[in-house]
Amino acid sequence: MQDWELFLAPYEQVVSELKVKLKGIRQQYRDQNLHTPIEFVTGRVKPIHSIQLKCQLRGIPESKIEREMQDIAGLRIMCQFVDDIYEVVRLIRLRNDLKVIQERDYISNRKESGYRSYHLIVEYPVQLIDGEKKILAEIQIRTLAMNFWATIEHSLNYKYQGEFPEKINDRLKNASEAAHQLDAEMSKIREEIQEAQHLFSHGKGAHHIEAVNSPLLSKLNEEESQQGKASKG
Repeated sequence: MQDWELFLAPYEQVVSELKVKLKGIRQQYRDQNLHTPIEFVTGRVKPIHSIQLKCQLRGIPESKIEREMQDIAGLRIMCQFVDDIYEVVRLIRLRNDLKVIQERDYISNRKESGYRSYHLIVEYPVQLIDGEKKILAEIQIRTLAMNFWATIEHSLNYKYQGEFPEKINDRLKNASEAAHQLDAEMSKIREEIQEAQHLFSHGKGAHHIEAVNSPLLSKLNEEESQQGKASKG
């Protein structure tokens, strides 16, 4: 590749534009005082050395990178609940500014390692000075618990190069099940969680904390004043 910066520029644009649009979905829910299925959004363009390594491992010639490497542009959507993930998938399918090319449900069908997430490969048209260019991007949609597990697994995978010691492998699988159980338990009390978040976001929770703390703060101030007078005496 003669000019990586020029090659990756459209991918940078894809990540930037999709982050804005996905965050826009979240804001629309908030503006209507509704629970938003999107907690937060992150994105990145795969580093050059990672692209080159993947080409070597998978035998991808540079002339075919654009079509055969689908995750150069990557976005990650974090959700509070598992049901939120499928709602986000539904919303993305409905959009007419991108096209879903492929879906992989690793939540219903987790990987052997314990990995859970929902992956979408989308085709997104970017507008360049020399015309429109369709770029592939990968969108990963996870709960916060799934993301915590995946982040740890990714770090360990880098250390052990995919060859985990049996003990580590077993603990990762156990941790994956624990994260899955956490998501299941949170889903059972979803309504209570959302009600509490709604109260807090509208100031009632903050006012409650202030009301509880005020007598305590007054007491502390009174004690400090008395201690100050005692020390002077």
